Amino acid sequence: MFKRKVNITRIKKTEKKEVEDLVLFENPVDLYVNSTQLVNIICLLKDLKELSIGFLYSIGIINSINDIKDIKVDELENSVYVELKEEIKFDIEKLDINPVSRVVDTTCGISSPWRNVIKESLEKANIKEAIKSKDNIKIKASTIFSAIKKMQTRTPLDRETRGCHGAAIFSIDGNLLSVKEDIGRHNAIDKVIGDMLLKEHNLENVFLTSTGRLTSDSVLKVIKAKIPIVASFSAAIESGIRLAFAYGITLIGFVRGSRMNIYTHSERIYT
Repeated sequence: MFKRKVNITRIKKTEKKEVEDLVLFENPVDLYVNSTQLVNIICLLKDLKELSIGFLYSIGIINSINDIKDIKVDELENSVYVELKEEIKFDIEKLDINPVSRVVDTTCGISSPWRNVIKESLEKANIKEAIKSKDNIKIKASTIFSAIKKMQTRTPLDRETRGCHGAAIFSIDGNLLSVKEDIGRHNAIDKVIGDMLLKEHNLENVFLTSTGRLTSDSVLKVIKAKIPIVASFSAAIESGIRLAFAYGITLIGFVRGSRMNIYTHSERIYT
């Protein structure tokens, strides 16, 4: 269960009355890799397999779904168990993650140690060159506007509660490939990336949309997936802008109605 009705007192102008409202639950989920507890993710208890795959991909433990031998979700214990294939080297000690940092909450997202893990994996994979090779990708502005609207119509929990974030992945021509929701904006991004990996759908020639602020946490995940364009209904933050500029990502915020703010690499968007 991840939502329930509660009784509240609502005041609207001069009217005060008792009504029912819908609220969401956030719960801790333990992610185990090769029987070792890796992280505790505070999230919406929905699409946990996709969330786990997306998280492991974003921090560089896996590079594709083929690196996973088995994955099981224990809904009673709120745990996900991932077994990697024998050839995938995993040593939790090398991650240098302290116990406090192993909790990923729904507010600020990943802590500094996790950011360092992601950045190290980016350096090893030569991500900048991979994204630069996508400089020829061009998208019409109207496709971005349409994608944001599609995402919003397919995120019912956000519409019902205004307490949820959504993320979606589209093909370059605007076809919806995946859409997911979570209380944490970074979790929603992990879920759509994990969903794409689970479907064995490649991340070439796609762009990502989000309802959340474009912070460094969110942008790092987009960079790891080598997705060249990300657009959000919300604002971009300086840390996210700086990363997007450095890695060649087109970063778009405040996509509302028929307007948008393009913060970096605007040459990919045409009117």
